[in-house]
Amino acid sequence: MIYENNLVTLEIEPSEIPWVKIFTKRKIKEFSECTMQEKTEIFRIIDIIEKSMLVYFDADKINIASFGNILPHVHWHVMARFEADSYFPEPMWGAKQRESKLDLPSFEVFFTQLGEKL
Repeated sequence: MIYENNLVTLEIEPSEIPWVKIFTKRKIKEFSECTMQEKTEIFRIIDIIEKSMLVYFDADKINIASFGNILPHVHWHVMARFEADSYFPEPMWGAKQRESKLDLPSFEVFFTQLGEKL
């Protein structure tokens, strides 16, 4: 876990790319069930993660997704994407396009710095 407060928790998704998941603390299924405070907190954190990934990793694109067909608990995925990652331009859940040729800065350092920013 990277960060938590009374509304959300942030977890790392192990991957070849930087990938963070934001979960509501309350076990709710739909974003429409979130309070305005929860919604505001989610978008505040997405904004910080996106900006941080763009600067630290020099990402080609940031993907943000929210769906929970298998895990029916409100959560968001924020991923730094690169033209050289294994799946680009497909989603990370799509068909693998190639072997990754990424040479990225330390994920550990990034996740530590991100936790400190939040």
